[in-house]
Amino acid sequence: MPPARRRAKVIPIHAPKPAPIHPFDRLYGTDTGGLIPASALLTGHPNDAHLTAYYAVAPSILDTLIELWLSTRPRFPINRYTFLDIGAGKGRALLSASLHPFLQVVGVELNPTLAHVARTNIRIFESAEPSDSPSSDSFKPGRLSPITLLEGDALAIPLPSTPTLAFLFHPFEAPVLRRFIARIEQHFAPHDGETPRCFDLIYVNAEHTDVLEQRPAFTRLFGGQIPMSSADHLADLAEIAEQKEYGSTGDEFCTIYRYNRTLQ
Repeated sequence: MPPARRRAKVIPIHAPKPAPIHPFDRLYGTDTGGLIPASALLTGHPNDAHLTAYYAVAPSILDTLIELWLSTRPRFPINRYTFLDIGAGKGRALLSASLHPFLQVVGVELNPTLAHVARTNIRIFESAEPSDSPSSDSFKPGRLSPITLLEGDALAIPLPSTPTLAFLFHPFEAPVLRRFIARIEQHFAPHDGETPRCFDLIYVNAEHTDVLEQRPAFTRLFGGQIPMSSADHLADLAEIAEQKEYGSTGDEFCTIYRYNRTLQ
């Protein structure tokens, strides 16, 4: 009688759970999501010690902040302003801001890998068509302002000569922020009788407001919690759930500042 055959033990294979895709990326076919810790963003730059994690701003928060900024009566119309994103990452804030009628949208990113992703996202976004998803009714065709990405150090890249609205989503810690603000004060101060330049600042996840509060030339125009839309919050919860270091409250503490040269 032949020996009984042993049945092979069946081990179920679990496919890795796909990373959550933010509604913004589903709509435009881009890749702006994910949370990347600062330890994975090191480039060998002297300021590596002051880097923070990459995480993209919720579009609903940025849209609200731009509307709040407009309500502060900036000196010029929005179409005279450069939107300057410091620490542009994969470029979500750039893409979202370009749907507003700025003169131009400029991003600065030190990490070459993120800069490459951002350039790819810009190309995809520029040629995006409405998706077949239920959210396609919110698709905004075309861009209202041109996008440029500069790969380099925010303490060294050329600053705009136009009126500027800068955007910071807590890209670095206080030592670098102090040096960046000092550079802003020097660049936007009038020189040799020239027309004064305008500079405003949106600061999301504003952990170092003390740096700005200590500068007499900067006036706070707004400070408070800005809620996300429900869609952005659900996406935020899904992305944050992938790790244990951060949590999601559905809002961000944000500030808006205006640089007044006469108070220096």
